[in-house]
Amino acid sequence: MRSSVPPTASRSRQRGGFLAGLIVGLLIGLALALGVALYVTKVPVPFLDKVPQRTAEQDSAEREKNKNWEPNAPLAGKNPARPVTIPVTPAPSEPATAAPGERDPAGILADRPVGPTPPPAAKPAPTATTAPAAKTGDEAYVFFVQTGAYSSAEDAEGQRGKLALLGYSARIVEREQAGRTVHRVRLGPFEDKAEADDIKAKVSAVGFEAALVRAPR
Repeated sequence: MRSSVPPTASRSRQRGGFLAGLIVGLLIGLALALGVALYVTKVPVPFLDKVPQRTAEQDSAEREKNKNWEPNAPLAGKNPARPVTIPVTPAPSEPATAAPGERDPAGILADRPVGPTPPPAAKPAPTATTAPAAKTGDEAYVFFVQTGAYSSAEDAEGQRGKLALLGYSARIVEREQAGRTVHRVRLGPFEDKAEADDIKAKVSAVGFEAALVRAPR
């Protein structure tokens, strides 16, 4: 016995059922993907969570520290110069005397001699065995003419090459400053400050930014 449903209607029902199943499958797949994504974002990552996170205060302190960093500032070495203190001998004061009507129960003022203070005894002349005096002032230092400080070794070598073309033999000195390596280009050392000042004036005249730096001997 043949079915009374036309073939066209049967095919339409099959196509509609297929589309409905496809849409339902897509919705289920999206729901599963969303659930997996939420689970992954909440589960801690085993490697990344062990790395200490920097706080906003640490980042701000680091930016403030590096903001005023100047590699070309003259560097005076590990032992900066100390000011030389010259002792000042106080002038002799006149002996105190008791004012009229003033009491002196302890007899301190009465025992002091009245009259000018005797001059101090002359110091004996130094003999041949006296140790030599320590060097003070500029004699305790050597001098350099610094023509630049660079964070890149290539830039420092370029500055050194420019000085070599003018007949000056410079050297590169490395030093840690503010957590970075600074390459300083220097001429010297010079024993005499006047000689260092003369070299500084000559290299400044040809366009170099030079600074005088002194270091302990």
